[in-house]
Order: sequence, then C-alpha cells, then structure tokens
Amino acid sequence: MEFRTKVDLPVGMPPVNHSDVLMLWGSCFAENIGKLFMDYKFRCDVNPFGVLYNPSSIAEAISQVDCPSIYNKENLKEYQGVWYSLMHHSSFSSRNPEECLTKINARLLHARECLHQAHWVMFTWGTAWVYEWKENGQVVGNCHKLPGNCFNRRLLGVDEIVGAYSLLVERLSALKPDLHFLFTVSPIRHVKDGMHGNQISKSVLLLAVQKLIDAYPARCFYFPSYEIMVDELRDYRFYADDMLHPSFQAVHYIWECFGQTFFPPATHRFLKDWEVVKKGLEHRPFDPDSKQYQRFLSQILLNIEALKEKFAYLDVQNEINLCQARLKK
Repeated sequence: MEFRTKVDLPVGMPPVNHSDVLMLWGSCFAENIGKLFMDYKFRCDVNPFGVLYNPSSIAEAISQVDCPSIYNKENLKEYQGVWYSLMHHSSFSSRNPEECLTKINARLLHARECLHQAHWVMFTWGTAWVYEWKENGQVVGNCHKLPGNCFNRRLLGVDEIVGAYSLLVERLSALKPDLHFLFTVSPIRHVKDGMHGNQISKSVLLLAVQKLIDAYPARCFYFPSYEIMVDELRDYRFYADDMLHPSFQAVHYIWECFGQTFFPPATHRFLKDWEVVKKGLEHRPFDPDSKQYQRFLSQILLNIEALKEKFAYLDVQNEINLCQARLKK
C-alpha cells in the first residue's frame, strides 16, 4: 500500500556533469540547493545579486551581468545613512558608498566570468508579485524595508515573463550554443501575499515556464521541486519551524531527486568518492593528536590529492590546507 503521492521525475534530460559550470539564480531555495552543489565541489556561482524572488528582477540581473558596465554611485540610493542598490540584497548595503560599490562590482565581475563559461543557468522563481519603484517604474529586486509608499505592487503577466526570458534565452544561446536553461518554482509559500495570492502567483510562474519549454524544447527544461514539496512531501514534518520553508531533510530529498534526474553515472561516482572526504573532514576526534587520527587525516589527504589529479578542474585547496593544518598540530 502506498501512503504518499509519488511525483514522476522528468526523463531524458541533458546531463549535469560534475565538470560543468553552473549559475543559480533566485529565491532562498536556490541558495539551499546551491550550497549542496558547492559542498560537492561543483563549479557554480549562486545569486551574484543576492536572493532574488521574482522573474523580472532575475532577468534584469542577468542582463546586467551580460553587459560590460559596472555600478557607480549614481546607481545607488541612500536611506537613513545606508547606501544600497534596489537590484541587490541588503548584504551588499553599507554606510560607506564605496564599500557598497566594491562588493557589488566584485561579484558582478566574477559572475560575468562565470556566465561566459556556463553550461547551465538555473532559475528558481519564488513569486510573480513585484514591487515597482514609483520614481521610474523599475521592478526592484529588494525593497530594503523602505516605506511602502515608495512602491507600486502588481502581479507579473505570463506573457510578460515569457517575453523577457525569450529575449534572454536567444541572446545567451547565440553567445554560447551549448548553454541549457533549467527552471524550477520555489516550494516556499509567500504568506504575505495571502494563501490565495500565493497560489495565483505560483500558477503564473508555472504557466510561464511551460510556455518557455514549449518554445525552446531543446534549451529550456523544468524540474518539479514545487510539486515534490507540496504533493510528495506534503506532511508538515518536512517543513522548518516556520511551517513555510522546507526542512533540512526535505531539501536533501529534493537534491536526491535532482541527482536521479540529471546526474550521469560519472557524476554519481564522484559524489560518492567526495562524500568519503567530506565526512572525514567533518569528523571530530576524541584525541586529535593521536597517531590513529593522524593516519586517518593522511589518508583523507591522499584521497583529495588523487581526486585532484583525476579531475584537474577541482578547487580543493581549502580542504588540503585544512588537512595539512591538522596534521601539523
């Protein structure tokens, strides 16, 4: 007897190889999955502008990455002594405008380099509700807790989203013909929109994704993280304490489903090998100075160096330094 609704995973998807360069954009769910990619040593850039929730801001952010310009003081706003960008998360803000610009432009240049190398651009859309800056009608990426009368709030249209992303897909594909685009809708509910408003928003996003997949079937793909969470993992035990965000267990389950869908055998083999290293580095011994633990560290170091020799693109210097520092104690 089956006690849950099993979501059928997509089949026949292009592989996500461990050697691929990835870019992830979107909501905090993208951050969760992006952290797992980085933990398993994929080459990826996650949210160069910080967390962005709506498709319009994400498309604008990628367009800015794709152009050669950088931010200057005229691109910033100031409120109560804090300088910020309406396109960026508050983690970029500062009381010093030069510090704010330094953080923004450093990430912008790194993202530009990553985008030009990317094999996959992955989007996690959170909401179709947007806030427009009243002065010029710009859809903002972050409201920075400014007074509500600074903004107009509205719902994006399906065709509006499809139009923006059609231009994006065609422009980036012309520059990099082997580029793939993966779309997913965040399972996190935006209760500030109201439960009905949240459902309307998710529906707009899902319809827009489907139109893009129909228009670009060889380039655009969908992964059902939303459906896995709300249908397969509908029990509240799979939610965090706020009853809105997926729990640690749920995120890892969705990650496993993603791997089943996109990872080829070679990627699965690497993840298995790296898991041994990862768990070894996380181990906290009773006596770190014991000969037994020193031999254990030496073996981990040998494993890391063997993987580095086999996969030249791996950036494992931090792990090597950590092992060497513990061995010198």
